[in-house]
Amino acid sequence: MDIFIKSFNRPYYLDRCLQSIENFVEGNFWVKVLDDGTPEKYLQKIKEKHPKVEIITSKNYQNKIAAIAENLKTGKEINGFTIPTDLWYNAAKNASKYFIMTEDDVWFTQKINVNNLQEIGKKHQISLLKLGWLGNYDDDKYVEISEISSQINRIQPKELLLFPEFFNDLFFYNKLKFFTILYKLGIADNFTKRKYWALNSILMGFWQKDYWLNVWKDAKGKVDEKQQLRNASNYYRKHQDNPNFIARLEKEALKTTFQSSATNSYHQYGDDFDVNYFNHLINQAWYNDIFDEMQNFPKDFSLEYFEKFLDQRIDKTAFRNWVSKFKSQYRNLGCKVD
Repeated sequence: MDIFIKSFNRPYYLDRCLQSIENFVEGNFWVKVLDDGTPEKYLQKIKEKHPKVEIITSKNYQNKIAAIAENLKTGKEINGFTIPTDLWYNAAKNASKYFIMTEDDVWFTQKINVNNLQEIGKKHQISLLKLGWLGNYDDDKYVEISEISSQINRIQPKELLLFPEFFNDLFFYNKLKFFTILYKLGIADNFTKRKYWALNSILMGFWQKDYWLNVWKDAKGKVDEKQQLRNASNYYRKHQDNPNFIARLEKEALKTTFQSSATNSYHQYGDDFDVNYFNHLINQAWYNDIFDEMQNFPKDFSLEYFEKFLDQRIDKTAFRNWVSKFKSQYRNLGCKVD
């Protein structure tokens, strides 16, 4: 089966991700990196360290490399909102029936056997098996959890409003004030849409191909979470009689970072901290073999370790403030960030 890793300009995390796959993933699989602009010298080093890995670049790859170079030269922002959904979709379309779709800043911390997971997935008709959920157990109140096997639990969403497709579009985008009307009638509230995340996993999913393709249907170069949840709801409505449609491991097998980002686009908190330049410094340290990609594993890199490679252009207080706000954003959603 295929393991896909979406990647952009953080080879130090990509190396950790790949090393964790070598250490913790068993069975028959191919690893394919779907890269959108990591400079070529870094990808070459990744290939030298992990020769079995296939690297596929996006059609916008050269433009993204140029944007990184321009950012370092003039400070012009890199547009992190334009993403290669066509690359991801085509890779998934040609993938094995089940595949893992993850990202470069995610790493395995527990053993899994993909052959066994495929067998269980096929036997129980699982469409999405979550390998990690950011330590968020707060949202368990929106689902019913029961055992499929000693390794895997079924996750049955509760209280989802499963409309026909036309009304689902009105609901998620509040067209014709449809959601507002439901809110005023007491049928929906501020937490209603959050419940649909039980049907999705952007970072840590073991997917049945048809379901992933439906969730990402109509994506046009951007991550539209409302669109994903609408698509997931449409598909789930047709398969809701399957109690095993969504499942998760008994124990999380994946972790991610809450103290790094690929660009400044998604995490601007008003601090004088340049994510792009930070990544450049760590990338270079990794490239020069003075940055250990497994430092502090299985936890994220320590802030003190990162700070060893920073120069005077980065204010360490601003860096720590930025990380604190990043973590707070996800801690408030119930995620375990430390």
